[in-house]
Amino acid sequence: MSNPDSGKFDASQFKIDQRKNWDGAAVGWQKWWKTAEDGAQKISDKLVELAEIKSGNRVLDVATGIGEPAITAARIVGKKGYVLATDISPQMLAIGRERAMSQGLQDIIEFKEGDAELVDLPNATFQAAICRWGLMFLPNLSIALSNIQKSLVSGGKFATAVWADPSKVPLISLSLSTVRKQLNIPAPPPNVPSPFSLADVDMFTSTLSQAGFGNIHNESVEVTFEFNSPEDYVKYTQDISAPIKLMLANETEMRREEIWKILGDRVRIQYAANGGGSVRFKNEAICVVGQKR
Repeated sequence: MSNPDSGKFDASQFKIDQRKNWDGAAVGWQKWWKTAEDGAQKISDKLVELAEIKSGNRVLDVATGIGEPAITAARIVGKKGYVLATDISPQMLAIGRERAMSQGLQDIIEFKEGDAELVDLPNATFQAAICRWGLMFLPNLSIALSNIQKSLVSGGKFATAVWADPSKVPLISLSLSTVRKQLNIPAPPPNVPSPFSLADVDMFTSTLSQAGFGNIHNESVEVTFEFNSPEDYVKYTQDISAPIKLMLANETEMRREEIWKILGDRVRIQYAANGGGSVRFKNEAICVVGQKR
């Protein structure tokens, strides 16, 4: 595994690790899909709106995971349209295909394995491109953005969502900070992809501009995720958090259970209704849209 603490970041090894980690978390994402989408659907809808996706459009979805926002876009473009959904994880894509088929969208969405930097995309083909919470994990963002930009028709729009800084995203930061503190692991340096690596909006929009996008604007969107109990949130995190699975991989079962209990106690104290009931996390996502120049 690439070691961010060594000062030398190996992008190629990072991608290998990432594919393995997302493959390992795919079943967890399938299990918790409804819980996640109850909150995240708001962002899929916002991206479709910002990208001005219409019936009959050809749309690219980058880092689709198990199928969003590709599925939301497919419902809009309809049978006269087309959605190409790409992701680095074949296991996530397999679940996405199952979901598309279950909703009768298999003839509209094509799922294709490949990382955003290298995946072969047709030039000047898509009216719109979208990406929900995926760009933060790309080690060579500028290359990926250029690849996306080239695939768009002139004037085509790219809408994406990233997370704000950790203090505004307790859904993710609470568990990461708890585990890092218990294991004495520092937060990743700025050059290492993480859920919060694009929280600096000015820097991110500058990168978009350099990749050939203009008319760039952004807006903050509040996203709420709810769980029946602190225990539910802990189970969700155990099942879907690839970074935490990696951090805990070499710990004993007893130590892992101890850390999960500490996390559950933090959630109960800080976020649970009446000390043990339902849990609500209010988070800030940043939605950014640009147009191919």
